[in-house]
Amino acid sequence: MADEAIRTDDNGIYGDQGRMIETTGKLKQALTSTAMASLVFQCGETRLTQIVCGVVVKGHWNSLLKSNIGSNLTSTTVNQVLLNLSQDGCRVSWAFFQWLESNLNHNHSLQSTWTMVHTLTKHKHFKTAQKLLEKIAVRDYLSSPSVLTSLVMTHDDPDLNSQIWSWLVIFYANSRMTQEAIQVFEHMRVHGFKPHLHACTVLLNSLAKVRLTDMVWKVYKKMVRVGVVSNIHIFNVLIHACCKSGDVEKAESLLNEMESIFIFPDLLTFNTMISLYCKKGMHYEALGIQDRMERGGIPPDIVTYNSLINGFCREGRMREALRLFREIKGATPNLVTYTTLIDGYCRVNDLEEALRLRKEMEMKGLCPGVVTYNAILRKLCEEGRIRDANKLLNEMSDRKVEPDNVTCNTLINAYSKIGDMVSAMKVKKKMLEAALKPDQFTFKALIHGFCKLHEVNSAKELLFEMLDAGFSPCYSTYSWLVDMYCDQGNKEAVIGLPDELSRKGLCVDISVYRALIRRLCKLDKIVSAETIFTLMQAKGMKGDSVVYTSLAYAYFKSGKAIASSDMLDEMAKRRLMITLKIYRCFSASYAGDGSILGLFWGHVIERGLISKNILKHIQELDVNS
Repeated sequence: MADEAIRTDDNGIYGDQGRMIETTGKLKQALTSTAMASLVFQCGETRLTQIVCGVVVKGHWNSLLKSNIGSNLTSTTVNQVLLNLSQDGCRVSWAFFQWLESNLNHNHSLQSTWTMVHTLTKHKHFKTAQKLLEKIAVRDYLSSPSVLTSLVMTHDDPDLNSQIWSWLVIFYANSRMTQEAIQVFEHMRVHGFKPHLHACTVLLNSLAKVRLTDMVWKVYKKMVRVGVVSNIHIFNVLIHACCKSGDVEKAESLLNEMESIFIFPDLLTFNTMISLYCKKGMHYEALGIQDRMERGGIPPDIVTYNSLINGFCREGRMREALRLFREIKGATPNLVTYTTLIDGYCRVNDLEEALRLRKEMEMKGLCPGVVTYNAILRKLCEEGRIRDANKLLNEMSDRKVEPDNVTCNTLINAYSKIGDMVSAMKVKKKMLEAALKPDQFTFKALIHGFCKLHEVNSAKELLFEMLDAGFSPCYSTYSWLVDMYCDQGNKEAVIGLPDELSRKGLCVDISVYRALIRRLCKLDKIVSAETIFTLMQAKGMKGDSVVYTSLAYAYFKSGKAIASSDMLDEMAKRRLMITLKIYRCFSASYAGDGSILGLFWGHVIERGLISKNILKHIQELDVNS
């Protein structure tokens, strides 16, 4: 190889196009290519390593190209050469590492690459080390337990290991590879390597973002056990996790813990707490945090005000929301602020004020976004003003504001409600042309529209398409199909629906049978419900609490007390309990039945099918109502 100089800088070290120049001196006695080739076969691995190191240090790298030595270098030899060269720094070893790749097409093993990462880190070339680590992080499955175990044994410096493994945790967490990040973190803990604080923060934050709240607390507890001391960033992530899960009590506990160890909340802490309180409808507490911020010398920013305004808008308290908007100081209302207010006014049926605010925001140089348009569009469609809705769509097009799924679903739902399925299907077609994928709301609106028009084939075709796309139809969707068939006097089609779905190659599980039985019972079509129940059992599926409760009440209501009692006894035998959600749904669905429903719940309670805890909640609901 031609002898060239090695160049270094603050961010890392690089050879000039992967080639190295001779450092100092020349070989007094150069080895010939033939002599070096014969050494490959005459000496052992250790001697070969010494020879290669000598050639590299002297700068005669071209001799490795001319002889057979280069082509016969094993991964073990390369790794040992890199280890020997690294004793005097990392300049030569890093240049040689790159040279092997570019001149000999050598594919470095995980072992030699890991050695290079350690060498670069040891000599504080952190950015270069990180880039090399990230290169192999996915390629070599570093998160697998077997690979982690083998790598841990190769280098015994605990500080270097902690640094490198922490980088790996950060890389996986930032790449949304949370499971891999957790595996590396766990391996560090088991082998006594203390994760860096920043790695813990990034990992916890990545878990909180995807709502893996339970895992956040598990990792946090393990982090504390290995001696990682929390700072403001860790606490902010934990409070953010509480906000995601709606755990006010835990968030308040963390806030108190912070202050007890003299870690004082910052703007992010307070904003997260305000957001949590507003989501839970705790406006007094949210305003208390704002007051506390101002007294502590931390002025609220626009995020603070947006959270507070959104909290009031969610509950339709537009007077308070507007007053807070007018009182904003030290911050400038942005697109989110105005959109929140516009959406709030649309939800309380004050379209005039919503349009006035839209005009105001445009006068201040803020252009409405798709969310702003969606809020107004939804209200126009609710009022049946389809022509005005289309004008708004044209305006969006003129302003290059691209419609999203919400825009399209709003229009599809509006057309479906008025029975204009031709226009509804045109919107669906435009969705596909715009590379937007129909979601469960799209299919639900279309199926409802076709069911109302008794267009059986179109409704079923969309149901099949919905299932094929991986969406599970809700109870309402199956109810519309059942109602359509029953209106036509076609009970056989309802009973045959599960088999028809199966023939299409679609998965038919308990949810399908549950929805059909529940709706048929509601329509007092008990014989058809019994038939589907029998077919379900023949398929090896056992009914759940909803199925048995539906049948039991249908029997009870029709005067078949013994059949109802048998159903409840079977529930007790299988320990199928009535949950609070089931109680609420049935009570709302059969609210018009009055005392009959009350008597039925009495029989359910007698058999112990409602737990004491749920019963307590039910009694509280009855008192409040």
